[in-house]
Amino acid sequence: MQILQHKLIRFGIVGGGTALAYVLLYLTFLAADLPQVLANGLAFLLAVMLQYVGQAAFTFGRQLNDFGQILRFVVMVGLGFASSALITAVLPAMTGTPDWTAAAIVTVYLPVQNYIFMTLWVFASPFSKTEITS
Repeated sequence: MQILQHKLIRFGIVGGGTALAYVLLYLTFLAADLPQVLANGLAFLLAVMLQYVGQAAFTFGRQLNDFGQILRFVVMVGLGFASSALITAVLPAMTGTPDWTAAAIVTVYLPVQNYIFMTLWVFASPFSKTEITS
């Protein structure tokens, strides 16, 4: 399919699928009477693992078993958490905007941040020696 040749489209498909998987897993774990914190933690962990596999293999065409790449991905997830925490804590406190507005901003901002990090750092193609010396 021609449209799937665009990295940004593949990124969106994986991101949307990851978000849907998180919601379904979270609700499933709650229905199984897991405590909320455990249900959220497990759903988040599994969704992040799914996101790594999808983005590495489908979006960026990279191998999955690259420790440096996995570490960069984990750091990116941590930076995403920090960004969302800052936006949701600081923005309403400083501007008086409602919490839902801050959450909506995070929903738009994080995919952009993640796409930039994944493209330029997490899954970036290594330079060849000829590119470095040329």
